[in-house]
Amino acid sequence: MDRRKFLSATALAAGAGMAAPTIARAQDSFNWRMTNSYGPTAPFYAVGPGSPTDMIEKIRIMSGGRLNIEHYAAGELIPAFEGFDAVQQGVVEMNASNSYFWSGNVFAAQYFTTVPFGMSYMGHMAWLFHGGGLELWQEVYEPFGLVAFPMNSTGVQMTGWFREPVETLSQLNGLRMRIPGLAGRVYASLGVDTRLLPGGEIFPALERGVIDAAEFVGPYQDRALGLHQAAKFYHTSGWHEPATTGELLISKTAWDSLPEDLQMMVRLASQAACLDSLLWSESVNGAALTDLVTNHGVTAAPLPAEVIAALREATLDTLETEAAASEITKKVHDSYFAFKADHDGWAQISEVSWFKDILEF
Repeated sequence: MDRRKFLSATALAAGAGMAAPTIARAQDSFNWRMTNSYGPTAPFYAVGPGSPTDMIEKIRIMSGGRLNIEHYAAGELIPAFEGFDAVQQGVVEMNASNSYFWSGNVFAAQYFTTVPFGMSYMGHMAWLFHGGGLELWQEVYEPFGLVAFPMNSTGVQMTGWFREPVETLSQLNGLRMRIPGLAGRVYASLGVDTRLLPGGEIFPALERGVIDAAEFVGPYQDRALGLHQAAKFYHTSGWHEPATTGELLISKTAWDSLPEDLQMMVRLASQAACLDSLLWSESVNGAALTDLVTNHGVTAAPLPAEVIAALREATLDTLETEAAASEITKKVHDSYFAFKADHDGWAQISEVSWFKDILEF
């Protein structure tokens, strides 16, 4: 055999041998399971534009069926609020929820969902994707063997539904309210008896008088739960959740098993869901609120100024206490509020100025 042809053939065979594992890995298929903290028909949180099931379908199509994810709503495989443990223990590969549900495990998780009196969607997403927030999220979860990505966002939420309107600060003392996350702790510091209930349990609790008030999301999703049939006073001051971001929680072991192209598909699909879900929310909430007020006898009004002031003070006290007690919480806290300080200056000139000087013109 000609020596030159022999060497060429040998090199080609060697190259093919080296490439084979890469090609094989790229063609591996994965069948994962995703649990969810919300019910099977919950708009935004389970179905519809930017929802987990919508994202799953996009990943399936983009991957050509190489990454298939089976979705389980709250209660179908595990209880609503056990997703963190289920992913950490390897029971499932993924969970859809909000990170503030895990603030009892690690308080810093609160900042990745939202911060009361914090940044809007624009600021929060900017911090996550371009201000170091996403990297801090991974750092916070690294000891638990988890990775996470933002998956959707509601934008500003409503204060919630009340059987009686809140007109004075003293009315909060003894009020029984469904409210999650840091906002629950803030309310509790002002005398509220706070409860953490899954979405499907809110309406019956409010209707039967087990609770006096409840927060969920905003006009469209709240109407879908029928909350307006159990209470008629809808406070609009979204102090507690100015930009509520969903969480895609993934086992670090499972994540590391994916080839880079599938990892990128998951990243981009979750990032696209953040925008799509917000745009959908913005498209439906206005008409839903009008319907609630016009056709269902709902009174929509902000909380009194003295109540807002007390909630703000209690929020700052709680945040400062938690930041002082934990090194990782302080690191996330300082990053969030440093970014907020810069963003607030720009927001005053851009969004706030536009709303105040142009929209009202």
